[in-house]
Amino acid sequence: MDTEFEAGTFLVDKPEGASSFYMVRKVRKAIGIKKVGHAGTLDPFASGLLVICAGRPATKMISLLMEGEKEYVATLRLGIETTTQDPEGEVTLRQSVGVISPAMVEECLQKFRGEQMQVPPAFSALKHKGKPLYHYARKGIAIRKPPRNVYVHSLERVTHEELNDSSPYLTIRVVCSKGTYIRTLGEDIGRELGCGAYLTELRRLRSGCFHVRDAVDGRLFSEEKAKERLMNIVLSVSDVRNLLQ
Repeated sequence: MDTEFEAGTFLVDKPEGASSFYMVRKVRKAIGIKKVGHAGTLDPFASGLLVICAGRPATKMISLLMEGEKEYVATLRLGIETTTQDPEGEVTLRQSVGVISPAMVEECLQKFRGEQMQVPPAFSALKHKGKPLYHYARKGIAIRKPPRNVYVHSLERVTHEELNDSSPYLTIRVVCSKGTYIRTLGEDIGRELGCGAYLTELRRLRSGCFHVRDAVDGRLFSEEKAKERLMNIVLSVSDVRNLLQ
């Protein structure tokens, strides 16, 4: 381990299938520092930017790093709902998509732009009595948190074809405030369209001033040069402070 390294922030492109905590463990093992945490969870099925801080001077900044707006690309599968609002849950609804024109989609999306109240999903890392909600949900205990104020700055379609049972996938780009659950947004959009939906794919492109294009590929952490790759992209505490100004 480089004795000069005390603290820093790493931008990691988390692959699908890995938990955020798994990526934290990988960084901890690679650089040999115990105090490591992330600035905003990504669900295992999701991919994209995960901001990881190592060393106490860096981890002290996590709450500040979480304040910035987030940008995502998400794909909704219309006509199906699941318990978790993503591919990991059990199907609770299956029905026809019907025929949904681009104009109908735009009319729907307009309703979800701007300030709104959103109910956090039962399967989330939000805490209740010190434990994440998914801890209770997995035991069949429904904990309903009160709606929270969120803000969707931008919500646009990526493609503009007609949607139907043969073409039931809607891809959107979202720029939103912290605390916005894209899984919940996806389900709400599906219900507004009258057919239900769940997220099949989710990718975080940006968190505050950080972008996934500057991140190291998390799939490379099993290689011998994981530490070297991380040190090539590390941001010092002063670097991050300057970016936050």
